Order: sequence, then structure tokens, then C-alpha cells
Amino acid sequence: MSEDTIRLVTIGRIFRRRWRFLAVLAVVGALVGYGASVLLPPRYTTSASVLLPGQWEERELLTQVDVATSSTVVDRAAATLGWRDVSAADLRDQVTASAADGNIIKISGTADTPKRAQQLSDQVAAEFVKFAARVVGGATDSAAATEAQALRKQVEETNRRITNLADAADPGQTVEGVQARTELEKLSTSLEEAMTKLDEANPATNKAGMVVMGPAARPTGEAPPTRTQFIGAGGLLFFLLAVIGHLAAARMNRRLRTEPEIAAALGSALLGTVDVPDGRRGAHQPEDGGPRGWIRRLLGLHPRWDLPAPRRSDDEAGRRIRCRRVCARLRDQLAAPARLLVVVPAGDRIARRAAGQLAAEAGNDPQLRVVEVSADRPTVPDRDTEAGVLVVLSAGSWTAEELAGIAEACADARHKVLGVVLADPVRARETRSAGHPPDDATLALAVRGHATGGPA
Repeated sequence: MSEDTIRLVTIGRIFRRRWRFLAVLAVVGALVGYGASVLLPPRYTTSASVLLPGQWEERELLTQVDVATSSTVVDRAAATLGWRDVSAADLRDQVTASAADGNIIKISGTADTPKRAQQLSDQVAAEFVKFAARVVGGATDSAAATEAQALRKQVEETNRRITNLADAADPGQTVEGVQARTELEKLSTSLEEAMTKLDEANPATNKAGMVVMGPAARPTGEAPPTRTQFIGAGGLLFFLLAVIGHLAAARMNRRLRTEPEIAAALGSALLGTVDVPDGRRGAHQPEDGGPRGWIRRLLGLHPRWDLPAPRRSDDEAGRRIRCRRVCARLRDQLAAPARLLVVVPAGDRIARRAAGQLAAEAGNDPQLRVVEVSADRPTVPDRDTEAGVLVVLSAGSWTAEELAGIAEACADARHKVLGVVLADPVRARETRSAGHPPDDATLALAVRGHATGGPA
């Protein structure tokens, strides 16, 4: 597993090198979202408001919210509406209520058409008002109601007696008579005001007068999630999953990238690095043919996004100097001119070109024979007159198990791995010269063909 920290530059590299693949996945996700919106019918929501006059505590309002969405209210609304394609149980899931500021209960109904959503909200609000009035009226204590009625009758009788006393008190216009009548009138007014306040304080009178504040408005747009939201969510989900998949693959990538790791996996020493001019960015990818390769190129999957971009190359003279130094190190390990077997993992195009450059620079001292072996099941030709094996490969393309398998295959064929050469792709303009063979020249250097999985 790679222990590299995921940074913003890593995300940027994914966008830069996989933008075509990410765009295709986003389009696929949008199509999936569109399909989901087709399978799920559109929904419309509207609300009806019910005013609760008087003083209400918060817990009482929450109780009224529960009453508005209770099965009793919704079932009565369903019976009144008479929709055969929707059951009362379904309507319970389509009705919600909430308490707003100003003692207002908002009852929301959701249906498959704007007309039905409006009818559902209005009918549930009407049934709620009826049910609340019935509950409040039935909950009033009959004895308390009788006592209140008796008290009102006594107050009325008292008012009549006060009026009679006022009329009978000093019919003249003396000061004492006027004052007595004034006091009696004030007493009568005070009794009437007291009865009015008593009526206002009565809970049954205060909370029974719920009012529906007009019909619900017919909705003009779909309720979330809309078709546009489905499409956007599908595209975004697939896009994020693709990015997360790339990051997870990078964390789980076990391909060796550093020189010490590669040398240790092959059990040999690193002899050097060969720069290979390559104008194509898919340097480390196998050459896929047929429809599969065409699809990979179309989606932009050939460039390895998790590898750094090829660096700029020196001139051709500098690249040839590197090849000569690698050949000189090989000569130092050999007592006399000899033949060497150059093993290249199959599908490593950059390594194959590097082997061709080495063979061209070495000439006959040493004479290099290039073969390709499968990394999955490597089979190296048996030792003939070769003095050893030189392994040429590119970094970041092979795991430790694959390289260990190549080393074991060399040991089974009685070859000694003399060294490892890394092929490094660089950005440079292709030049053709007599000392610099093209891609296909590598195969011509192999004696009796090149091995791809069987002994020579």
C-alpha cells in the first residue's frame, strides 16, 4: 500500500489526466439520475394554514401538530376525498404539519398532481378544525358550564336590581341622589366587565375558534427532489465515486517506484538509468490492440495518472553518455567480451526501447540479446553462452512479487542477474540517426527471436 499523503496536487493530477474519463462517468451518472426520476413520479406539495386564537403554550401547539397528522383526522379526510388509487395509510405518509409563529399550524399535503395536493391540504385542515372543535367542546366540564351559566343569571339579576335602585333613589335632582345613581351605574358597569373577562378566560371559549386561513395555493413546481436535482445528484455522485476510486487505487498500489526497492526485489545492484525520448504520455502502459485498446484511448486511460510527468530531456549526446556509462559498468563486471541476456517485462514499451538503445551502444562488447518475458508467469531461456542477465524495466510499473518472479525465473534458467537498468521516459523530439534505432529495432537484436513465455 502506498503511504503517500493525499494532497490537493494529487486531486489536480487526477482532474488533469483523467478529465475525459471523469466526464464520461459524470454523464453516465446523470443518465442514471434521469432514469430514477422517470421511475419515481413527480410530487407536488402545498400548505394550508390554521389560526389558533388566544394564548397557547409551546407544548400545546406541538400537541395540535400531532392532532393535525393523527390517523383520525387523515382517515376522515381520505373518506371525504374518496381517492380509490390512494389508501388512507398512504395519505398518512403524505401529510405533515408544523407550528409557525403567531399560533399558526401549517398543514402540508403531497400528491402526484397539483390539484390533488391542494385538495389534500384543504381537506385535512378542515377536518382538523372540526375535530379540534369537537374535542374542546366535549372536554368542557358540564358542572362548570352550569355554574357559569348560573353566575351569569345572578349578575343579570343584580344589574336589574341596581337599575331599579338607581331609579328609585331620590327621584329628585339633589346632589345625594345624583351621586347614588352614579355609584350604582359604576357598579353595574364593573359587573359587566368582570363577566366579559370571565368569558375570555374560559379555555373552551378561548381555544375552540380555530380558523382556516383561506384555501391552499395550487403548487406550480415539483417538490424536491426534482428531475433536475436527480440528474445533478447522479452526475455528482458518479464523479465523486470516480475520484475516490482513483485515490483508493493509488493507496492500494503496490508497484515499486524507487530504485532501492526495485534493486532489492531483483536481488541485484542498480547499474544506472537510461533516458528514453517518448512524445506520448502513456509511456508505462501496455500497447492494447483491438476494441479494448481503442476504448482505453478514447477514455484517456492510457496515461498513468499516479506517476509524475516525464521530465525534459537533455540533448541526444547526453542521453548516449548515460547509455555508455551503463555499458561501461557492465564491462567492468565481465572479465572479457561476452554475451548477455537482456530481460524486459512484456508490455513495458519504454523498457524495450531502453534495451534497444543499450544494445546499439554496446555493440559487441558486450553483445546483448534482448528477450521479453511475461511478468505473470515468467519463463527465461535456459543458459547457453550468456555470462549473465541484465534486467531492464521502467519504475512504477511492476510489483515486488512480479520482479521476484522474474528473478526466480532467471535463477531457474541458471542465469545470474548482473544488474538492473531503469528506463526513464523523457520529453524530447524524436530524432532518427544511425546510432539511435527506432522502436522496432529492438526485436532485430534478439538471437533466434525473443521469448514470451517458453524456453528458447
